[in-house]
Amino acid sequence: MKPILYIVIPCFNEEKVLPLTAPMFKDKLVELIKQFSLSEKSRILFVNDGSVDTTWQIISSLCKNDEFFCGISLSKNYGHQNALLAGLMEAKDKCDVTISIDCDGQDDLDAMNDMIKEYLSGCEIVYGVRSARDTDTVFKRTTAQNFYEFLKVMGAKTVYNHADYRLISSKALNELSKFKEVNIYLRGMVPMIGFKSTSVYYKRGNRLAGKGHYPLKKMFSLALDGITSLSIKPIRLITSLGFIIVIISFIGVIWSVVTKIMGKSVAGWSSIVSIICMLGGIQILSIGVIGEYIGKIYLETKRRPRYIIEEKTE
Repeated sequence: MKPILYIVIPCFNEEKVLPLTAPMFKDKLVELIKQFSLSEKSRILFVNDGSVDTTWQIISSLCKNDEFFCGISLSKNYGHQNALLAGLMEAKDKCDVTISIDCDGQDDLDAMNDMIKEYLSGCEIVYGVRSARDTDTVFKRTTAQNFYEFLKVMGAKTVYNHADYRLISSKALNELSKFKEVNIYLRGMVPMIGFKSTSVYYKRGNRLAGKGHYPLKKMFSLALDGITSLSIKPIRLITSLGFIIVIISFIGVIWSVVTKIMGKSVAGWSSIVSIICMLGGIQILSIGVIGEYIGKIYLETKRRPRYIIEEKTE
């Protein structure tokens, strides 16, 4: 039986780029169907993540005029990760394998050929990994590299230089569907599934049109979600820091007692203020980190839906 492929594409305010990239996605899908004898039931699934422009109208028009396109529209903007998950779960029972990709045209579509080859050779998950960041600005390249290094240090296991361009089989998607947490970070969750996996490397180009939706603020927020959703290392670091401060404080108490006994004690207003400020800053920072985890627990206990589908084209 010929395998069915769904290409899942989350979209948020992409009215400028979608008319340019949609034909490219279709051409690639047709090529894959012919080259790898995939099923004619293979589709391109767009996920409208609460766009406020004409993105959904464009998707609806594409689906109406071409059977290779289908789409779902979420009731509001749930964020890239939730929109991508919505598309994957929608496709899970309709296909044998999915490839997720952004709609901006930056990711090399030819990497899909290598992904399908790896899938047919037995891999359940194939990561699309950037081989270089030549098209990025120095600031973007530096912050992105530090982003992955920071995640690694904080205990969140991810594939270096991999975003959300990946192949996942329906077998792996069935296991991913068992992850019920509300705060999701797919770049860290997918590697936790296991199964046979590999990576394919490609060069990323420039966005074809429109503006990107991942400024520094969103990247920081994504990193924070990734760390607090996948690791408790920050809390352990706070514990270790607290232990070190206790030891230093104990030594300081002994030193102050000894100097007092020896009659060498001197009024030290500046040193006391410095110590108090340092400890106060550490305490506030620690409370903030712990509060972030408590907030995540609060949201998880509510069990609110990660997304709501308002409309489908099928």
